[in-house]
Amino acid sequence: MSEELIDLDIRLARTLPSRFYTDTEQFQRMMSVFSGWQFAAHTSELDTHSIHPLEHIEAINGESLVLVRNEETICFSNVCTHRGMRLAHESCSKKNLQCRYHGRTFTLDGTFKHMPEFEQAIDFPSQSDNLKHFPLKQWMGLYFTAQEKAQDIPWEMLEERLGFLKAEAFTHDVRRDRDHSVKANWMLYVDNYLEGFHIPFVHPELNQALDYSGYVTETFDGGVLQIGKAIEGDVKFDLPLGHPDQGQDIAAYYLWLFPNMMFNFYPWGLSLNVVIPVSPTQCRILYRGYVNDPALASKGAGSILDIVEDQDQWVIEDVQKGMASKAYDRGRYSPTREQGVHHFHRMLSSFNWE
Repeated sequence: MSEELIDLDIRLARTLPSRFYTDTEQFQRMMSVFSGWQFAAHTSELDTHSIHPLEHIEAINGESLVLVRNEETICFSNVCTHRGMRLAHESCSKKNLQCRYHGRTFTLDGTFKHMPEFEQAIDFPSQSDNLKHFPLKQWMGLYFTAQEKAQDIPWEMLEERLGFLKAEAFTHDVRRDRDHSVKANWMLYVDNYLEGFHIPFVHPELNQALDYSGYVTETFDGGVLQIGKAIEGDVKFDLPLGHPDQGQDIAAYYLWLFPNMMFNFYPWGLSLNVVIPVSPTQCRILYRGYVNDPALASKGAGSILDIVEDQDQWVIEDVQKGMASKAYDRGRYSPTREQGVHHFHRMLSSFNWE
């Protein structure tokens, strides 16, 4: 995909051609964008169990990983170096990791420890018998990992905006977890998330909780931040002195990180969406909830998440059907309302596909 496919000037640019949402070969080529940073877990998920397999990352890019908290928190391969058996199948707390296939054992830093019936093996064990480590980043209590050197994200800039939330103190609420199957391309879900343009038409309840006229979209290298303003008298953030948005009535911060992570911050806490590509015409949406103030969960824009999700799924499934039309190929962007979608498409168009 050439960089010129999406014009830098949003006033002139046309959207991605419809084949990017329907073609199997194009879908497979795009899987390379998922080798960078991926959300792993919130620190509270390691409070109960110190060993946490990252099944959602395996579903995204095929790499089986495990997050382990011992003297420090590290991420390494969840695949036994003997015959490729997956090691941890569920969250647990153990002193070692032992393969259920032939008994190979590893310490909690991924180092080979013991293997039965290998006494006669020559030059064993070697470095290759240890589990491979993967990069790990913690930001505001959220862990991220990557398969390789990942695109840098302006973590400090984002923390200046969102650090007052103290998200590291949030608690995982399993009652908020969801796993949706959606009959639409994963990029359509991202496209829809990155603009508030559709709110008055698709989300009547959300439209009553947000001041649409004050909706703001900010783009940056690696992501998009959308800011939803509260209507007068509704629940809002208590912003500290000196905050960049001081004096504004903010109901929600919607943070998207390339390519498939969405962090929805409300006064009650964090609702997280992870988009998992399945096929050119299907994706999965994992929801996770991390709560700070349960008393606020029934108020404002963050109180109707299931309703909004159902409405979003309905509309993008209908758009997916439209992408197969011979009468449609590409559209145009609203210069005032679709800056986030344009930014996403620009990021895709500049990716190295060779």
